[in-house]
Amino acid sequence: PSAGPSDVEVAIKFCGICHSDLHTINGEWGVDIYLLAPGHEIAGIATAVGADVEGIKVGDRVGVGCMVGSCRTCDLCQSGLEQHCTQMVATYSSVFPEGKGENYKSAVGHHTNGGYSTAITVNSHFVFRIPDAIPLEYFGPLLCAGITTFSPLNRHIMQAGGGAGKTVGVIGFGGLGHMAVKLAKAMGAEVVVISRSDAKKAAAEKLGAEIMAHGDAAAVATATRKFDVILDTVSAKHAVAPLVGMLKVGGTYVLLGAPKAAFEIEALPLLFNRHSMEGSLIRGIPETKEMLEFCAQHKVLPDNKIIKATEVNDHLKALANGTASAERAVIDVSTIDEMG
Repeated sequence: PSAGPSDVEVAIKFCGICHSDLHTINGEWGVDIYLLAPGHEIAGIATAVGADVEGIKVGDRVGVGCMVGSCRTCDLCQSGLEQHCTQMVATYSSVFPEGKGENYKSAVGHHTNGGYSTAITVNSHFVFRIPDAIPLEYFGPLLCAGITTFSPLNRHIMQAGGGAGKTVGVIGFGGLGHMAVKLAKAMGAEVVVISRSDAKKAAAEKLGAEIMAHGDAAAVATATRKFDVILDTVSAKHAVAPLVGMLKVGGTYVLLGAPKAAFEIEALPLLFNRHSMEGSLIRGIPETKEMLEFCAQHKVLPDNKIIKATEVNDHLKALANGTASAERAVIDVSTIDEMG
């Protein structure tokens, strides 16, 4: 739809590919709404701005992340936790609700579609102005991989006295994992990548991290009580219990990936080591803005590779079979026309 008084129309220039896109396409998260355009790592140019919008003007570089709406009135929304609102509208795959404006009447009852497309209209509360220090093609992944990893690190590192003297474990070294490494290092922590093998050793060391193979029982044993916090970014089934044992007493294991299969965890080690386990999503608008300021200040950007729209299926297959590199694949939306 065209922009209403509180909306921004965005001409999409780039959109990152997230593992969530693959889960959704495959129907693994209970989504069975098709045809569907995924994509919630959107960067583009504001082409129309409603009369009531402040802080964004036509021509500005802007981005849209994982959500495009919420009730805006509940305690969660008022606390900057829009992502947990029961009326949160995801950028793609949510049924669009009533009451969002006259210009959206034709959208009511239809599902939302995301950034694998050329344009999107969004309420300005959920549109982010891109800091000058961040290039357009790098911005989108910050709104998913960036905030997803920043938020738990902010809670357990920055808000717990900073990174000095702390060690962070990062399980998996894909799109989420490499952002976790960069952010934790920028916060001053030591970082160890915990991967299936040491095949990505050079890439991890390039970012200033060590690497450890979690299939190496001896290495895992020597890492007992090593980490203040562990971020688990893996979306495939894997054994979690041995990895939890690498936490220090009082440490926290944060689940960021979303394996479809359940996993087992033993109670006694949690009790005797005061370990905590938590899940973490994206964050609300205020902390996302804080993350963007942090990344601009510390020059933390994702490792990107720009791909054509015709290459998307190949990249999704690489994500599915685990052969995708740590680089975030970002679609050059101008190439959609090449699909014929």
